[in-house]
Amino acid sequence: MAPLSNRVAVISDIHGNRHALEAVLEAVAAEQPDELWCLGDLVGYGPQPNECCSAVAARADLCLAGNHDLVVLGSLSIHDFAGDAATAARWTQTVLETGPRDFLAGLESSARRDGIELFHGSARDPVWEYVLSEETAWWTLQATTAPVVLVGHSHVPLAIGLDGEDLAGGLTRDGTVVDLAAGRWLLNPGSVGQPRDGDPRAAYLLLEPGRTASFHRVDYPIERTQTEMRERGLPEALAARLAEGL
Repeated sequence: MAPLSNRVAVISDIHGNRHALEAVLEAVAAEQPDELWCLGDLVGYGPQPNECCSAVAARADLCLAGNHDLVVLGSLSIHDFAGDAATAARWTQTVLETGPRDFLAGLESSARRDGIELFHGSARDPVWEYVLSEETAWWTLQATTAPVVLVGHSHVPLAIGLDGEDLAGGLTRDGTVVDLAAGRWLLNPGSVGQPRDGDPRAAYLLLEPGRTASFHRVDYPIERTQTEMRERGLPEALAARLAEGL
């Protein structure tokens, strides 16, 4: 695969959180990347799935389908979800409009682009597997050949490098910069709409061609999203966790 030639902003796991998405898109616009890629889960959990789908459809040059997207479409069984996730998915199914539904229906859960392999979950299971351990990172890097592998799904920003047989890295914080010239890398941008690393700010990743990957966080009006979730009768636990980033 040819090396990445463009500056690319990468987002993932928006989960119907329009206010978080708008804050990230504004920050991304200031960076003036050549492309915007999304690793999936535009819907689920959050209160504005249609608005998020429309915004990503208008802005993204590449977009994957996540497990929440597929469940809402009916491509996966809602019985694969439990508790609050299932409740939110059922609600999303009742409000998702034709345009957003058609956009989601045209997406795949993996892709290749410019020396990069992209998965919503992992290389072994692009829909369901979480890359959160050294073992799962190892297997995804072994199952791929690209210098950079992008994954979403876990809602946790990660940078895990493979140099020969040695893995290094892990959780990243705002401002982390990774040298992409050193070995191969598995990167997760973190979540736009529902971070789970203890930092409630929305997350995104910026790839500089042949050089670096930088991790960024953006403040957004969390309480506005929480109010909208409560107004729509979505589970309280899903609203409360936004303030904690968990």
